[in-house]
Amino acid sequence: MPFYHQLGKIPHKRHTIFRKEDGGLYYEQLFGTVGFDGMSSLLYHTHRPTMVKKINGFKDIAPKIAVEKNMKSISLKGFSVPAKDDFLESRVPVLINSDVHISLAAPKKSMTDYFYKNSDCDELLFIHKGTGRLRTLVGTLTFSYGDYLLVPRGMIYCIEFDTEDNRLFIVESTSPMYTPKRYRNWFGQLLEHSPYCERDLRRPENLETHDELGDFTIKIKKQGLLHDYVYASHPFDVVGWDGYNYPYAFSIHDFEPITGRVHQPPPVHQTFESKGFVVCSFCPRLYDYHPESIPAPYNHSNIDSDEVLYYVDGDFMSRNDIEKGQITLHPGGIPHGPHPGATERSIGQTVTEELAVMVDTFKPLMVTEEAMKIVGGDYHLSWLDKDSK
Repeated sequence: MPFYHQLGKIPHKRHTIFRKEDGGLYYEQLFGTVGFDGMSSLLYHTHRPTMVKKINGFKDIAPKIAVEKNMKSISLKGFSVPAKDDFLESRVPVLINSDVHISLAAPKKSMTDYFYKNSDCDELLFIHKGTGRLRTLVGTLTFSYGDYLLVPRGMIYCIEFDTEDNRLFIVESTSPMYTPKRYRNWFGQLLEHSPYCERDLRRPENLETHDELGDFTIKIKKQGLLHDYVYASHPFDVVGWDGYNYPYAFSIHDFEPITGRVHQPPPVHQTFESKGFVVCSFCPRLYDYHPESIPAPYNHSNIDSDEVLYYVDGDFMSRNDIEKGQITLHPGGIPHGPHPGATERSIGQTVTEELAVMVDTFKPLMVTEEAMKIVGGDYHLSWLDKDSK
């Protein structure tokens, strides 16, 4: 959960007269979620943010489902998703339910002729490859390898990439995404035992204020449709704002792993949470230090959640034949654990360099048609050793 932030010029009191130098008024906008009960910010626009000039129709972008009720562990070759010029067209949903859409993307070009707003979901963009800037109406965030960019629903933004070599892992949540509640006190401050703190969160900087009228296209995602709206004023016309609802960045490299004498369960890796799932970060760390510890994770039942692992870098010790950008899905209802030989290999090891993002969902995930195009082998059979085949 972010903390209070302010950029630009704001009036002394909210909901009061705030005049321009020419005597005209700035236009106040409450930008909030969960009705009037969630986090919010107050934005002050040069022009009314409501000036729709034209609606050019919509495009159906709802994912097509290949497997609605999945009970098979599968592996997806994420880097097989083809690169595309356009940021939105490059996004490929692979695993979805009513709480979360998980997508892969390999955009080549910056967004130059339109802006984007997701009115359905908070977005968590994990930057696997690439550098650039997330430009929003409340300021800019620079990003690079390993950054999480958490963009609250309704935030108007565009992305600038420095090169054409970009890979993103994207998590969309139908409910707000926050820092884990067990790491916060009753005021919302991250506690001493949290694996990261507020100083690790990067807030927007360099507020852009464009006093421009014309035709400005904003593509708005709502209920599986992408609407094409044309507004009369530049969406980045905010002169100032303050509050708690804004995008922020957090680097996976700033996550401080919690370790113990024996193997620690996955919740110690938790980084974000939502009503329908959690996001965890597996980072380089010291292994367990009990003299008889087994660093590899124990087999576990996985009854109540689907587990998605996105492999970023390093050697993931519990799996065989893992490559960068690979996704594994372990559905709820069946146990899973280390691959053959992984437990034995882990004994005596003192450190791991693995880097991965995990999404554990509380509802089963459906597999999309696009995901079936990048399935890699018979992953569900990969726990058989040579004596059991």
